[in-house]
Amino acid sequence: MKNWEFDKVKDKTVMIDKTLADMMGLVDGGYIYSTLFEYDNESPKKYELILSTYPQENYRTLTNITMYIQDVPGSSAQAARFLGDRDINILNSISLEGISDTIIIWKMLVDLNFAGEVNILAEKFAELKEKNDPSVSKIDHIQIKPADIGRVFRTEGRSDKIEIRRGVPITLKDNVYDLSVEYGDVFEGFEGESVMIVADYASWIVSISFFKGETKLVKIGLEIPDCPGSITQVLDWIASKNVNLISVFSKIKICYQTMTLDLVADFSGCRMPMDEFRIKLENALEGMNGIFTLTQYEELR
Repeated sequence: MKNWEFDKVKDKTVMIDKTLADMMGLVDGGYIYSTLFEYDNESPKKYELILSTYPQENYRTLTNITMYIQDVPGSSAQAARFLGDRDINILNSISLEGISDTIIIWKMLVDLNFAGEVNILAEKFAELKEKNDPSVSKIDHIQIKPADIGRVFRTEGRSDKIEIRRGVPITLKDNVYDLSVEYGDVFEGFEGESVMIVADYASWIVSISFFKGETKLVKIGLEIPDCPGSITQVLDWIASKNVNLISVFSKIKICYQTMTLDLVADFSGCRMPMDEFRIKLENALEGMNGIFTLTQYEELR
């Protein structure tokens, strides 16, 4: 599933794609916490703004739990009770029925009482299952993994980014994040500039990347053979022209025959004019092993 979109800064606001916002639990009218980072000269990004529904002080105890429960009445309630009886708070969650199965998969982000509770919780569940305790009779098994959202915010030992500000929580309105409330001074002059909005499914956060002024983003769309090595041929050729790929997205069109490849690349390091690059790319595609077709080539303005 594609987890990013590109947009523009408009009136010191950024529109967050509704699908991405919904998946990450960014609810219209809800509080959004933010942290702003600045990057060094080696990165095409100038700033990165991390948005979350949780303040940083909670990150150590946030944990991903996946519960596999029987598709019978009362199973979801039993799963929730197992956590609730241990004062574990269910935050964002989504459940779906297993394909061709009698199991429901319930993925959730929970807030533990303390960071070391992961092992205790797993051991307690294993103990109850071994005893055939009725309190877990409808729960097949549980997977528990620390969310480790804090990894996104770690700057110790890194020279490529620094944390420059944490904003007070503001309200999301119509899926629009208002930069002027906390960061108006920072983003002065960014009107109309491109941003990349990325949803991190593992951490339930949204990242907004603000590119440097010299960054030149180009969107390239192709149809390529659905076979090993096809993507490699294209990416190797583009890399040889000193073009930095920002995003890569591929989808099967006709299985074992054709797939689509969508790229967004930074051309700021490429000395070749865009028109010349396009001509040489099309010539290179003709010489590749299989049928390669350029379907889109445009600068993101």
